[in-house]
Amino acid sequence: MPFYTYKPKAGEDGCDYCRDTFETVQRITEDALEECPECGCAIVRIMHAAVQKRDDSNKTILSDENLKKHGFKKLVNAGGGKFDEVV
Repeated sequence: MPFYTYKPKAGEDGCDYCRDTFETVQRITEDALEECPECGCAIVRIMHAAVQKRDDSNKTILSDENLKKHGFKKLVNAGGGKFDEVV
């Protein structure tokens, strides 16, 4: 289930729980909260940009040295339906 971030609506003071922001876990199918679960003040859900993490670990995992270390074979297409074993 995703985390959602909420903050008090403009003009609302909020409590210690919601004054800045707070996160809660909700199902995607659930409606957004409309009031703070602690003090009942009006709140809004904050939309965040999607986080896209670039991970270069696949280069290490699929390296010839790592494949050989773990007993895998690496075949490269040599053309004409033939494959050469590299590792």
